Amino acid sequence: MSWLWAIIVGLVLGLIAKAILPGKQQIPLWLTTVFGILGSIVGNAVASWIGVNDTKGIDWIRHLLQLIGAVAVVGVGDLLWQAIRGDRQRT
Repeated sequence: MSWLWAIIVGLVLGLIAKAILPGKQQIPLWLTTVFGILGSIVGNAVASWIGVNDTKGIDWIRHLLQLIGAVAVVGVGDLLWQAIRGDRQRT
């Protein structure tokens, strides 16, 4: 069940990250999900490092760090995807 939640959260975070980033990202949906999962892992690691990963109630800071991680990973991942797939025009 935890893998299912990781995929769902990764998809949601990846789509929100794509909406936040300016321009159109050329990465496919499956890669958006993978980048969202990786961003979530990065955000959780940072939250653990600064000590806000498990608080009483809703962990808003952890969720914000997960979103920031997803934005960073999707942004860098899109650049890498374009470099690998060829430099297509961005619209």
